[in-house]
Amino acid sequence: MDIYLLRSSTQVPPVVIALPTEDRRRAVAFHREVLALEPFGELADDGVPEPLQYRLDARTTLMLIPTGGFGWVLGDRAAAAPGTSECLLALTLPTEAEVVATLDRARAAGATVITEPAAQPWGFTATFADPDGHVWQLTVPS
Repeated sequence: MDIYLLRSSTQVPPVVIALPTEDRRRAVAFHREVLALEPFGELADDGVPEPLQYRLDARTTLMLIPTGGFGWVLGDRAAAAPGTSECLLALTLPTEAEVVATLDRARAAGATVITEPAAQPWGFTATFADPDGHVWQLTVPS
């Protein structure tokens, strides 16, 4: 469903995808090395922007919240246990070679490979879990 159908206005508000992280410095290094993402914002005492955010496009931001703070945001709801995935982060890439190269960078940076690159009915794909256990799918659609 097109998000525009969900609102009376044609203007879509900004979207922030928030995920917990156990180690902000590790997260910055991983996302920089694997996905070439650079955080933005004012640096905190640890040298990492606070909040830790990455601009994905003009309206979408990925924010990584320290695990303790993430629990505060959730209130009485429990966060997913380690090894449990409630969310799949999908990245569409232009070529099969880019899927393989991105997975290789992820593996070298400490990711756990879930599925090796392979052709599927919907496209060429691979998946990995980043150091915080968040699952990323790399795909070239067919």
